[in-house]
Amino acid sequence: MTVQGTDSASAARAAFYREIDRLALTPLWEVLHALVPPQPNSPCVPALWKFADVKPHLLRAGELITADEAVRRVLILENPALRGQSCITQSLYAGLQLILPGEIAPSHRHTQSALRFIVDGRGAWTAVDGERTTMQPGDFIITPSWTWHDHGNPRAEEGGEPVIWLDGLDIPMVRFFDAGFAENLPQKTQPVARAEGTSAARYGANLLPVRYESPHGATSPIFNYPYARTREALAKLARDAPLDPWDGVKLRYVNPANGGYPMPTIATFMQLLPAGFEGKPYRSTDGTVFSVVEGRGRARIERDGTRHVFDFEPKDHFVVPSWWRVSLAAIDECVLFSFSDRPVQQALGILREERLP
Repeated sequence: MTVQGTDSASAARAAFYREIDRLALTPLWEVLHALVPPQPNSPCVPALWKFADVKPHLLRAGELITADEAVRRVLILENPALRGQSCITQSLYAGLQLILPGEIAPSHRHTQSALRFIVDGRGAWTAVDGERTTMQPGDFIITPSWTWHDHGNPRAEEGGEPVIWLDGLDIPMVRFFDAGFAENLPQKTQPVARAEGTSAARYGANLLPVRYESPHGATSPIFNYPYARTREALAKLARDAPLDPWDGVKLRYVNPANGGYPMPTIATFMQLLPAGFEGKPYRSTDGTVFSVVEGRGRARIERDGTRHVFDFEPKDHFVVPSWWRVSLAAIDECVLFSFSDRPVQQALGILREERLP
């Protein structure tokens, strides 16, 4: 085709595109490669939030706005490549929440599922569907979809201290499906109907009621997984079982009623890396958020020649986006909590992972 013919064809196409645009039509062939890429190309980037940098700003927020005013006093961990979208990956939300002595974060409920991972301080409580649980560092606590929940902290004279936890929610997923609902309870706190520990006794001792019916649908009937029990299991395996060359010792939290994930949209994990451990690289399509519980170490995260090296310590947080290679190394013995959207990807049959040499 001559140059003149090429110009003529281009002009005809441009005119055609303008014509169909008026009917809200667009040509697939112009966007096909972006819609169906040869491999994942997440717009998210790896990022690290040092707790030493974040905590002063959380405490400053505590001076500027009350828990009652804010409803939830949280600083969102926004992915640097997705600013303004209130998400840490394209499917997950993460934030650090502060509750001060004597405060109550008022009761509400929403269709989004939430996890709380306790990072700093102890003794505050959260209530879910009529039962309270006391928060201790390293505890993993669930707020199932559409359950009333509120948080509180004893007054300072009663031993209360500032408590900070990681919030993880499926807000971007629910937003994608246009399925978000929320409701506020008229009173600040919900009525407490069961003694603390009732759920753990009923569902968390390798036992279930004879005529078991799930109280929270697809979500685990346990809503507090205490760190003390998790840490004991990790230590036993690190001492007596072979280490995985990629993960060290890594366990997933489970729904005791069916062995599945505790939450239908979010998977949660805890792993131990012995001192001196040098993990092999791996990658997976479920972008993952990490919270450092114990120890100092290093995360190497890379894709297509771009490399990030994060030196982490207790209470730091970092994110590994979809299909970025990551390897974890430990200076001291390290314990890491993490969460991802793995249950959804597995349900859709799209999860893929590679363990590299």
